[in-house]
Amino acid sequence: MSTPGVLTFTQQAWEQVLAKVKRAVVYLDAACAESLHWGCGSSRLLEAVGNSACYLREFEPAAVGGGAEQPKAVFVLSCLLKGRTVETLRDIICRSHFQYCVVVTAVNHAVHLTANHVPPAAAAELEGQQPVFEQLEEKLCEWMGNMNYTAEVLHVPLLLACAAPHLALTPAFASLFPLLPQDVHILNRARSDKRRLGNLAEVDATTLTPELLLTIRCLVSGLSSLCEHLGVREECFAVGSLSRIIAADLANFAPAKNRRKTATGRASVVFVDRTLDLTGAVGHHGDNLVEKILSVLPQLPGHTNDVMVNMVELTALQAEEENQNMVAPGCLAQSNDPAAKALWEALLNTKHKEAVMEVRRHLVEAASRENLPIKMSMGRVTPGQLTSYIHLFKNNLKALGNHCGLLQLGLATVQTLKHPQTAKWDNFLAFERLLLQSIGESTMSVVLNQLLPMIKPSNQRTNDDYSPEELLVLLIYIYSVSGEFSVDKDLGEGEEKVKKALARVFCEESELSPLLQKITGCDSSINLTFHKSRRAVDELFTSLRDIAGARNLMKQFKSVYVPGNHTHQASYKPLLKQVVEEIFNPERPDPVDIEHMSSGLTDLLKTGFSMFMKVIVLSTRLLKPTSIPELLFTTDRLHPDLGF
Repeated sequence: MSTPGVLTFTQQAWEQVLAKVKRAVVYLDAACAESLHWGCGSSRLLEAVGNSACYLREFEPAAVGGGAEQPKAVFVLSCLLKGRTVETLRDIICRSHFQYCVVVTAVNHAVHLTANHVPPAAAAELEGQQPVFEQLEEKLCEWMGNMNYTAEVLHVPLLLACAAPHLALTPAFASLFPLLPQDVHILNRARSDKRRLGNLAEVDATTLTPELLLTIRCLVSGLSSLCEHLGVREECFAVGSLSRIIAADLANFAPAKNRRKTATGRASVVFVDRTLDLTGAVGHHGDNLVEKILSVLPQLPGHTNDVMVNMVELTALQAEEENQNMVAPGCLAQSNDPAAKALWEALLNTKHKEAVMEVRRHLVEAASRENLPIKMSMGRVTPGQLTSYIHLFKNNLKALGNHCGLLQLGLATVQTLKHPQTAKWDNFLAFERLLLQSIGESTMSVVLNQLLPMIKPSNQRTNDDYSPEELLVLLIYIYSVSGEFSVDKDLGEGEEKVKKALARVFCEESELSPLLQKITGCDSSINLTFHKSRRAVDELFTSLRDIAGARNLMKQFKSVYVPGNHTHQASYKPLLKQVVEEIFNPERPDPVDIEHMSSGLTDLLKTGFSMFMKVIVLSTRLLKPTSIPELLFTTDRLHPDLGF
């Protein structure tokens, strides 16, 4: 039997689902589809359905219903069975001919009781019962049109998308982001008759909106199920305001308290607010191939953690633009291909040069096993060389099928190396290094003045210039790495110049990207006036100021900037790296910024780092997966910046 881990947790959860899907129409929401994609692959689901006319459909209001020849449906959902989700279930079932419906939810019944405003004392008395699920089962039969038809509602913890054995993601919580200082004002508006909150340090679970609190409880439910699978009694720690709330909720989650009584192992779970350090998330310091693949290749539709790999080169089609959508794209997730998985894990954990050589080695070995006429060449690996190896498989259907996963990763590498954006990578890196030196020697206004000449309208930009989205990335880098700074007249004037230039650039874009549409609130450049653009830019700079001040409440982790000296240039030191070093340094006193969240009197009596056993590090946003002991997972997407 496999040792319990994030991969076995996900696979066992999906086995429960697969046991229900035989000859069914299967509806999945995006987060569950992503979990399946990384965990065991859609091919496993198709095999389990076992019907030549298998139907997999996205769970959405407009989804096609089941016909007369499709009596069974399975709905696999990552969310609470409440509100719009239940309405969508009803609409799909009412326009179908189902006689047997199974609804799988990733959220356990205890959270459904909370969502239905059942008091904790009453919920405790219902232990072992599932009235919310039972009521929905009756509704399902009613919607199917016959109370004698069969309906099942069950909880399966489909929390994770496992990108690697020690890296898991939680796509259902992609929108969960730590609070910023401006959010305190929003919370205060809902507290007109209560004491006003002064800053993020005063925010706790009682001050959050019901919607955010339920989202946190859904996450906690999944984490508790993971700890149960691992067989551990977790100690919860937090760095940051939202992490403190999540850690406290997990520590005091009623089902978790009961589970811990019989757990044989121990683990420490450290939650970290990603807003405390966005520098690494947007920076280009990492010398990692996967970082670049995720940065330059287009996102796989409906996914937050994978990209589209153009597979046209392995067909007889010409590599013309009109042919790009005629062949289904490849991707990075290769859950059922051991060789491709081994290569993917190597790419995650090696530097760029070694990773490209590893891709070549795998292609050469695969070609040799298939007796393909490969011509060996040593020295520097080039895109043309990798392409020539990949083309060997093109007219050999058997070899193509045997190594399809490896070829997808090979093509992803080639397309990344040849991408124009990759050539721009060094420009970003050079400017970021210049910024690091400037921050130590100059004021913030001087740093912004260095950025100002780079802000150019579309009709003046060349391929080497920065697009509006790239300028925003640089601004986030500047404000996050700088941290707290003094606000003076010069800074106000410097920001004003950058604001005007950015607002003008937004207005002069011939076509608004999805990001600019979201920022400006306009779906077309025709509707974007300078006034609307300026208002959007003002809001952006409010957020940038909040990002700069995110570490203000920290006592120990106040900076990610390391000043230069006579022997070393100024550098960036990731906050996550600082946290891990602090945890494993036996000579340091107890850190003040890593808070222990107690679940009872016994925990309150504990002190010191003896509490840190196996360490599981989590973040409420983007994280860096290497150099973290034991296990790392994040509530958002696999970010390109993969190395300390």
